[in-house]
Amino acid sequence: MVKFGYTILYVEDVEKSLSFYENAFGFSRKFITPDHDYGELITGETTLSFASKNLASQNLKEGFVQSNLEGKPFGIEIGFITDEVGELVQKATSLGAILVVEPTKKPWGQVVAYVRDLDGFLIEICTEMK
Repeated sequence: MVKFGYTILYVEDVEKSLSFYENAFGFSRKFITPDHDYGELITGETTLSFASKNLASQNLKEGFVQSNLEGKPFGIEIGFITDEVGELVQKATSLGAILVVEPTKKPWGQVVAYVRDLDGFLIEICTEMK
């Protein structure tokens, strides 16, 4: 059996990213290393994790494409489900997220919005698919 355990985002400042996600989305901190180069949030069944770009460079000797707000977002997103899309978008943007797409009702009834976090990662904030 295979289980999806976690997603790790490579960020400039692990503590700052953890704090942003805690304050913007209400997640709880699960763990942070003494060096503050890796941390995890409790987000449900799958853990959202953060590693410093320095730590990632140590693990990936050939390098990696770094996310930032100057370029377009990567072709991947993190999805957060809520009944209060507009309110959560407002809260996230008040804490530094960049609005990409206002909350929009899709033909199938789902409300979807997009923001980018402090490191430029794309976040979909949406209602549950019914």
